[in-house]
Amino acid sequence: MAQLTVFSGSGRNTWEAHLAAGVDEVGRGPLAGPVVAGAVILDPERPIEGLRDSKRLSPGRRNELSLEIRESALACALGRAEVEEVDRLNVLGASLLAMRRAVEALGVRPRIVYVDGNTSPALRVTTVAVVGGDDLLPQISAGSIIAKTARDAEMAELAGAFPGYGFESHKGYATRQHLDALARLGPCAAHRNSFAPVRRALAEAMR
Repeated sequence: MAQLTVFSGSGRNTWEAHLAAGVDEVGRGPLAGPVVAGAVILDPERPIEGLRDSKRLSPGRRNELSLEIRESALACALGRAEVEEVDRLNVLGASLLAMRRAVEALGVRPRIVYVDGNTSPALRVTTVAVVGGDDLLPQISAGSIIAKTARDAEMAELAGAFPGYGFESHKGYATRQHLDALARLGPCAAHRNSFAPVRRALAEAMR
């Protein structure tokens, strides 16, 4: 079973609030590592300044905001889809699975969930897909930020387990450094075998 990480923020009586969660995933494009999703219900009485798409923030600012989100939100949680699930389901299916797991892991049940993109996971609450939502709705921005910081930290740990690939710098994306390492070392257990560059490297390694 995939691991879930849950954070319960402090705040006022949440049951009387309009509980709107935002959820976003990171890690669809990389050749290695999990897909990670973040779900957040913000506390309207504790607004957080500077929330936006995690990709448009510096690493330092992302880390600062991630800590503030975990401290101030009514609830937030992470869900994930492992490399094996990406290969089995395809990356879209894995992304929807990670988002569903994140929402279901929230310590507070939302009344509505805003999802970044044009496709929503199957949930037991009302969902609204918002294209570009990670830069439009603060709940989705917050989900993007906690997911991005968590996944980046995990990729840095994978760099220690699988040295030579440069996971700590490119986070699994198909950079020249990564492709060169694939050609030189072959794929490792953290790679997604269903992705074309990894398939090619596997084929080369078997010759």
